[in-house]
Amino acid sequence: MTDAVVVGSGPNGLAAAVILARAGLEVEVYEAADTIGGGCRTGEVTLPGFHHDLCAGAHPMALASPFFRAFDLAAHGVELLAPQVSYAHPLDGGRAALAWRDLEHTVDGLGRDGRAWQRLFGPLVRRWEDVVGLIMSDLRHPPLDPMELLRGRPGIELPLGPRLLEQASPLWNLRFREDLAPALLTGVATHAIRPPRSVAGAGVSLLLGTLAHVGGWPVPRGGSQAIMDALADDLKTHGGRVITGHRVDSLDEFADVRAVLLDIAPAELQRIATLPARYNFALDRFRYGGAACKVDFALSGPVPWQARGCERAGTLHLVGSRAEAVAAEKAVAAGRLADNPYVLAIQPGVVDPTRAPEGKHTLYTYAHVPNGSTADLTEAVTAQVERFAPGFRDLVLASNVRTAASMPVYNSNYVGGDISAGAMTLRQTVFRPAPRWNPYSTPMPGVYLCSSATPPGPGVHGMNGYFAARHALRTEFGVPTDPFELLTDHWRN
Repeated sequence: MTDAVVVGSGPNGLAAAVILARAGLEVEVYEAADTIGGGCRTGEVTLPGFHHDLCAGAHPMALASPFFRAFDLAAHGVELLAPQVSYAHPLDGGRAALAWRDLEHTVDGLGRDGRAWQRLFGPLVRRWEDVVGLIMSDLRHPPLDPMELLRGRPGIELPLGPRLLEQASPLWNLRFREDLAPALLTGVATHAIRPPRSVAGAGVSLLLGTLAHVGGWPVPRGGSQAIMDALADDLKTHGGRVITGHRVDSLDEFADVRAVLLDIAPAELQRIATLPARYNFALDRFRYGGAACKVDFALSGPVPWQARGCERAGTLHLVGSRAEAVAAEKAVAAGRLADNPYVLAIQPGVVDPTRAPEGKHTLYTYAHVPNGSTADLTEAVTAQVERFAPGFRDLVLASNVRTAASMPVYNSNYVGGDISAGAMTLRQTVFRPAPRWNPYSTPMPGVYLCSSATPPGPGVHGMNGYFAARHALRTEFGVPTDPFELLTDHWRN
């Protein structure tokens, strides 16, 4: 008899399933699509032999995640390849700011703002595990005193709080004198698909900026699917089953299962379950945020970046100055297409030649758009790349676009094309998806949420699944063992 069911085979769903199976439970995973992976899949969507990551592409959070560090991706055959330059931010005139994996090298390239960058990130890099431990926690039980991390203490320099407030306020330009460093920082903040001068944007910039100087922003050899295949293989090794092509339309089909973990958006939970009025009202108030229009390119050669150093970067932020990034995200937040959109680009061929036939390359891009947008931004994205890489158009062999409105067809968690599974406001960062002390539990006995709509939020890190599985093990099965112990090699079922 099945002990536990997981609905959804994204990073969090499979993380939860692996933990439950390693605890000795009979586990089944149900996936609506024909392939596993959720927001972490790879496919040939342009031309044969060109392998594109369909959503998540670069994985600094997977490299740093407590779950994946315990799981040990390398031991499961996943090779994470980190480019020398974690991310780059080109500006007009053939200049670019480069975030090297080496912090000192980055500082040397930022002119008069180099020392300011060092003061901003140096303490965070030295105590990166504490930063990750707080931000990837359930935001209810942090692994250390959060006030120590936020304010610092005598003799220990780590005032994360003042840095967070500075970059979320009109003071965010105070430490900088030139244009490279602020643009470099703003490009990362804009990952939140929020105006970059916000608490969510500041938090994202400080976390991802720190990780850029620790292990880098790696891409998996062969594509992001490698991470998901490793999780699925481990699940099967421990007796679990994965059923693809099975869309769950009602939780009633699992009435006899002791624990059901849902790697789905709140809107999907409302679709498949009859919920108590108060909880249903709370989910009605859950808001979805700005969206992405994804464009993949098959290229006849590497992108001809004008600025030196961009050819070494795995990820690039294409929007121009800090002011241009702010204007672009304000437009999206107001429900308009930006005249000059923010484009995130990943060129995996910098470190992984397996993504395309010999001599050829892939380019991954997405642009920020309003939720539900039907706009095809292929031309706007192409123009933005061409702006910083003259001659890019001549290299394009084929392209494939997925608009924000069509994103839910690929993954129903992406409501209106929101790849964060919920707007990254301050309130929704902490109280995802509803104001509850245990955000993973639901009013239905034995039913838990484990998607990116729960803390600590979006990203390929598996921690949402870890926390939900921990609660299910303790509450439904009386297993007090910390799931991290279940992931170590010495544990035997």
